[in-house]
Amino acid sequence: MAEEINEDYPAEIHEYLSAFENSIGAVDDMLKTMMSVSRNELLQKLDPLEQAKVDLVSAYTLNSMFWVYLATQGVNPKEHPVKQELERIRVYMNRVKEITDKKKAAKLDKGAASRFVKNALWEPKPKNASKVASKGKSKK
Repeated sequence: MAEEINEDYPAEIHEYLSAFENSIGAVDDMLKTMMSVSRNELLQKLDPLEQAKVDLVSAYTLNSMFWVYLATQGVNPKEHPVKQELERIRVYMNRVKEITDKKKAAKLDKGAASRFVKNALWEPKPKNASKVASKGKSKK
């Protein structure tokens, strides 16, 4: 697969440009896949937490692509409001992650825990317990 090297740019960056072109093609393929299913149809299959994840990832991706666009246009994206938007989305992504982690955390069965502790603790027998037990047996 011999690629033609264009003389409009330095040969040193040819590999980087080829990798960039491949990445753009992969992004294009993913976007076509996502766009082939209607958003409503996709969201109906998901629970609310998963819907939030999809919305956040979509918003983050769109804003990230805009960040790259600004950089290609010579605009410093760090001084653009898109930076605050990306940070805001990141905060919400962390909130969703915390909620997901709480759901995965082990839940305590209080009844089982109290029985375990009660049975695990040593309790001395009363001194007259053996006499009471032997009297109970003789009456039968």
